[in-house]
Amino acid sequence: MTKKLCGTNYPTSICFIVVNEFCERFSYYGMKAVLTLYFLTYLHWDKDLSTAIYHAFSSLCYFTPILGAVIADSWLGKYKTIIYLSIVYVIGHVVKSVGAIPTVGSSDVHIALSMVGLILIALGTGGIKPCVSAFGGDQFDEENVSERQKFFSIFYMSINAGSLLSTIITPILRSDVKCFGNDCYALAFGVPAFLMIVATVVFISGSGLYKRNPPQGNVLLEVCNCIGFAVKRRVERSKYDAPRKHWLDYAEDKYSKRLIQEIKMVLRVLVLFIPLPMFWALFDQQGSRWTLQATRMNMAFGDSVTIKPDQMQMLNALLILLFVPIFDLVIYPLVGLCRIKVTPLRKMAIGMVFAALAFIAATLVEVNVVKTVVDPAPAGKCLLQVYNLAGGNVSLTTDPNNLFPKPIKHLEDPPKYETLPLGSPSKEVMIQVTFNGKNAECIQRFEEKKAYSLIVFSQPTGIQCRLVEDYIQKTGDGNPYLRFLNRGPDPITLLVGDVEFFVPSSLMSTNQTVDRGEYPDVTCSIPSKTCPNLNLGLLDFGASYTVILMEESGKLVPHKMEDVKANNVHIAWQIPQYVLITIGEVMFSITGLEFSYSQAPANMKSVLQAGWLLTVAFGNVIVLIVAEGAGLEQWIEFLLFAGLLLGVCIIFSFMASFYKYVDPDELNKIYLQDSGKEEDDQDDLKKNPNDVQLNKTGKGTRL
Repeated sequence: MTKKLCGTNYPTSICFIVVNEFCERFSYYGMKAVLTLYFLTYLHWDKDLSTAIYHAFSSLCYFTPILGAVIADSWLGKYKTIIYLSIVYVIGHVVKSVGAIPTVGSSDVHIALSMVGLILIALGTGGIKPCVSAFGGDQFDEENVSERQKFFSIFYMSINAGSLLSTIITPILRSDVKCFGNDCYALAFGVPAFLMIVATVVFISGSGLYKRNPPQGNVLLEVCNCIGFAVKRRVERSKYDAPRKHWLDYAEDKYSKRLIQEIKMVLRVLVLFIPLPMFWALFDQQGSRWTLQATRMNMAFGDSVTIKPDQMQMLNALLILLFVPIFDLVIYPLVGLCRIKVTPLRKMAIGMVFAALAFIAATLVEVNVVKTVVDPAPAGKCLLQVYNLAGGNVSLTTDPNNLFPKPIKHLEDPPKYETLPLGSPSKEVMIQVTFNGKNAECIQRFEEKKAYSLIVFSQPTGIQCRLVEDYIQKTGDGNPYLRFLNRGPDPITLLVGDVEFFVPSSLMSTNQTVDRGEYPDVTCSIPSKTCPNLNLGLLDFGASYTVILMEESGKLVPHKMEDVKANNVHIAWQIPQYVLITIGEVMFSITGLEFSYSQAPANMKSVLQAGWLLTVAFGNVIVLIVAEGAGLEQWIEFLLFAGLLLGVCIIFSFMASFYKYVDPDELNKIYLQDSGKEEDDQDDLKKNPNDVQLNKTGKGTRL
């Protein structure tokens, strides 16, 4: 007899399942939240490759549920499948965490461990995805229908709670905790690994309380076999009887008419699924392109609160929890009072429109974000700016193009980089410098596609020039770059936060990232001299600074130059796109789940679930192809995705106009001519009662 929670009809075993799901979803979304920045800043991949691998992993996570369903239904059963694949899941997390430890091998080892870890995680999370919710439903007796419905509401609440907390916490672990001298990705991946261990232990702890149904055969395999048999007979129809009304009817020699009719109904829905991957192509970019956009924005709320770029994803989970009851209790009833008929397919089409609007909003943000970005020079050209340390105004003439028509003031912050034509991969260029009426020639070698700073300074022998290469890309995590130029006679050591800079005499330090913030009291040390603390002021998000250290009146004075401008678009401007995409998710995803389950026979709902998950997988494949193949500017890519989804929405609306809705109450009555007994249909319905409830409880779920 199933043990019940005190005073209720709820099985005690569901407590273990709900806690397991919370920990597992925390584990998955926590790891995924920092994944793009891990690729970008730890593995040092470019933005396109980082995006492509992120979506390849996401796609694999939604292909593997089919494997998990086949294993559970045809071989091991749900309980053993969850345990075995959870162990694979844990191993994947551990391997991924070890790969994030800098002292473990070379960069190739880190990449290999990361990829192996991600593959194992995809097998684990995808494999248990179709099993856990159904296993929870198995725990209820047939008469406890209302309790089962409430369980699924609690179950999906735990999913969103795990997602929300993890996308807040793991970015903090990544950036605010330092290990091995940098961001602590090992901890950011290690905590989700620990939560997955907890999830597995909790699930196993309830093993003595679970109600376990033995494997009863996989409906998906039966459907595939029936379709394959029908296609084969259709090709060979000359050997058999006359042509039949529908190509699936050729399977009647081996399969029941009931199964064939059910497959026909399912295929009608699956055809409607064909345009749906485009929605997911946009939706899943929250963790890739939108996170990368956030790294180039101002993330400060006042003087004390700073959000992480990978924390913005938590808005989606938070808004889902807010919007689902608002839509169910307010918006949909109001629309009904206005006598406007909004069918499920129309809701899904409107959801697509909102997702497209979200990307139009992202485009507008991106257009303003890129104004602080320095575009690299094209082939045959380079970028050049000038630091004037000569003590007075200087004039520069470059042959044949005069890039600097106006005199450059002493210690003037260069306004922008100028493009210097080379006409070849590298070239020596003669620059004429005029200072105090005297001319000097400065010959320097430049290489194409690079950015340079020309330092002009005065020596007793006359004007001298030195060329240094600049790093103009913004950091992957939004923190500023900093370097020092020492014009004094002694080497200097500085401590900026917890980052140490060593600056040799008359040379430039290496370029390093520091935390964004005010630095009014930077520690400075010079051998055999007293060096007062320096005020560097605000080092802001996304900027790249060169601080020139000069002795003035016997005192070391810093002069800060902003080579790459700080991010001037606030992160709050991303909120509208998150609001729009979440509205789209409520109307598209949740409605789509309800529509799918209501339009299929009870024993075919798992087939449609597999089809639905595949739309997510193929959506990520679309992003992978575009990210690696298109090579477009980011704002153009956003606009392209918005246009493609609007086009797909029109096609989907046209297809939906021909769809005839099926009354779910009639689904198990229309095949009675095949068996002649309504009782047989009721028996079929009871084989998988949990699926029947999903169409009423799929709200707020993160897949």
